[in-house]
Amino acid sequence: MTDSAQEPQPRRVDARGAVDLSGFAPDGAAAAPGASAPAGQASAAPAAQRSGAPGPAGAPNSWAIAVQPQQLQQVVELSAQAPVIVLIHGADAASATMRSTLEDLVDAQQGRLLLAEIDASAHPELAQSADQVPVATAFIGGRPVGEFDAAVPTEQLSQLVTQMVQMATQNGMTQKLPAQSTRVVEGQEPAAEPELPPLHQEALDALENSDYAAAAKAYEQAIKEKPDDEDAKIGLAQVKLLQRTTGADLAAARQAAAENPDDVGAQIAVADLDVLGGHVEDGFSRLVRFIQTHFGDDRETARAHLVELYSITGDTDPRVSASRKQLARALF
Repeated sequence: MTDSAQEPQPRRVDARGAVDLSGFAPDGAAAAPGASAPAGQASAAPAAQRSGAPGPAGAPNSWAIAVQPQQLQQVVELSAQAPVIVLIHGADAASATMRSTLEDLVDAQQGRLLLAEIDASAHPELAQSADQVPVATAFIGGRPVGEFDAAVPTEQLSQLVTQMVQMATQNGMTQKLPAQSTRVVEGQEPAAEPELPPLHQEALDALENSDYAAAAKAYEQAIKEKPDDEDAKIGLAQVKLLQRTTGADLAAARQAAAENPDDVGAQIAVADLDVLGGHVEDGFSRLVRFIQTHFGDDRETARAHLVELYSITGDTDPRVSASRKQLARALF
């Protein structure tokens, strides 16, 4: 790193490296206490894309992503899983230096936190509302825990990032996020981004506008045309999860589930909110317990829904593997 202004190395965001959907929780469903930012009205991340997909061969992984102002709510909700730094930057030298420094510091943590970058020069209204640019705000558990600008020296930025990771660890946030982008090596021609199938792109465009019905329709058509399209199936499951939980009241859902322990719909509602809010193990365990103590159609409904939640979380997630073993014991 250097204290002189320099153009930060560009990032290439892989469409299949989107942040985990479980960070995008509706009001009240965030994982950490005090999380207050509702994501039900935010634009959704690419739903069918799997986290952690590799970028161009030889390109270093990065945990810095460029986001739009309308995606800010979602990014803040992701801080229920891991600390997030939101950097609003311009095209000036001070912004370039701060951006490069934070990218290096965040990438050095290898997934313990995320840097979300918003280009104020492309959004004049954002630049006008900010007191100064560049400015960065740190979030943990949906709450701001600090704000800093270009006047903060590099060594203090390093200490701040370290403190964020330590604070998160103390609060039980030990999850590592998959790489979200790749850094293009200077002088090297970037690899071309693979194009998404037209219907997948249509779904993602709809999600950008929070049009879940249109996104679901696009994924359904993709599955109709290609029954073995696993990405479309996962995307559809994620969109349906967003549809089910939009505007949901977590406290009311929990009360209903507590008062009606034999109501499979009530248990599923809380499991959905738990998974979306980052309490993945809690959501899985709730349905496994229901399956252990119930039989007949309700048991099958809970089992099928649990399997759908597995696909949304990702088969490679260790929490899915552990829950599958619990499910097998509950069934047999």
